[in-house]
This record gives sequence, C-alpha cells and structure tokens, in this order.
Amino acid sequence: MIQVKNLSKKYNGNTVLHIPELHISKGQSFGLVGNNGAGKTTFFNLVLDLIRPTSGFITNKGVQVNKSEEWKSFTSAFIDESFLIGYLTPEEYFYFVGELRGVNRNEVDKFVSRFEDFFNDEILGKNKYLRDLSKGNQKKAGLIAALIGNPEVVILDEPFANLDPTTQIRLKKLLKELSENQEKTLLISSHDLGHITEVTDRIVVLDKGNIVKDIQTNPETLKELEAFFTV
Repeated sequence: MIQVKNLSKKYNGNTVLHIPELHISKGQSFGLVGNNGAGKTTFFNLVLDLIRPTSGFITNKGVQVNKSEEWKSFTSAFIDESFLIGYLTPEEYFYFVGELRGVNRNEVDKFVSRFEDFFNDEILGKNKYLRDLSKGNQKKAGLIAALIGNPEVVILDEPFANLDPTTQIRLKKLLKELSENQEKTLLISSHDLGHITEVTDRIVVLDKGNIVKDIQTNPETLKELEAFFTV
C-alpha cells in the first residue's frame, strides 16, 4: 500500500530522517513510536506531501505522493489543530470535509451521529466555533472528520494526546474495530506505548531519524518497548 524508497530529509545539512526502505501493507494497523525529535511527524508530513524529501520517494497505492495528487482521493489525516478551520463550527467543518470527499450533508449527519458517545455531548449542537473548543474537543472533531468518506488510508499523529481517559478508551475501541475489520490502512504515532501496542499490529521505532526496531505486536511488545526506552 505505502512504499518508501531511499527516503531522507535534511534541514540545514542535518539529516532528521533516513529510511532506506519500508513497506506498509494494505489493511495494516501501523504504529510509529520514538522520543521527541525522532522523526515521526516528519515522516507523516512526507507521506502527506506537506514537505518534500531531500532524497527518495514515497508511493501510496502506487502513486508517488510528491508527483501526483491522486492519492488524496483515498487518504485522510489528522496531524494537529492546523488541519481544522477555526472559524467554522464542528458541523460546518464536517460538511466541508464531506463536500471534499463527495459525501452529502445527510450522509455526514448520519455518519457523525454514530460518534455521540465519543463526542460526549461536547461537540454537536453547541453553536461554538472550532477555535473556541478545548484542545481535546478540537482533536475529537478532527479525528472523526478524518474518517468521513470511508478513506482507505488514515494517518493520525498523537491521536491520544489531550484526550481525557474516557475518550482515550473510546478511541482505542474505535481504532481496534477499524484494524480488526481491515477496512483501512492505519498509520498511528503515539508517545503512549500502552495505547499504541493495543491498537496496532506492527510497530516501528524511530531513533534520530532511523528505524531501529520493526516489531509485529504480541503480548510481550509493551515490555520490549519499555525496556528499549529505559536503557
């Protein structure tokens, strides 16, 4: 599904990411972990063509992302609040995303109504702009917007950050369901090792821009990761 070849990114002569080869299969739930500055967000930004590689390339379903925009029709993401449009209400934003993905308002309403528990009565019908919501509620809106239109590839950077414990549990359940049904290829980064081992079937560890571990998740994965990061 996603293929990386000889990928590197440099800033001011310093290499912040170097991945000679990486393949993420269709339907896989792929986790990315690493300390601050490891290159996780840089990698996602490259996958989304938000920045250009210094060398190499990424293909998404056979489309080279920095050469064509065809991948955008089946790929969605929520990286941070900059993906939102602050002067819109959540409903207006959902309609906007739906229009981009060919989903009418009735279908959008029907879709987002499935997530009333996830929203915890804090998002819909409040007549608030996205910019006036808490960071956690902004994230809730962005995460669900990323699922509108049934994209094949969903990229989420630190989806558990700023969420209260109840919402984290609900998000884990949602991501597990998506992964188990193999409906989507999920790319998820997180600093929370416990959460990411629960919702992914493969985890790659980045350190200073390099892949240092590539693990198929199992009952011992959390211990293995904790041991790595406490050395």
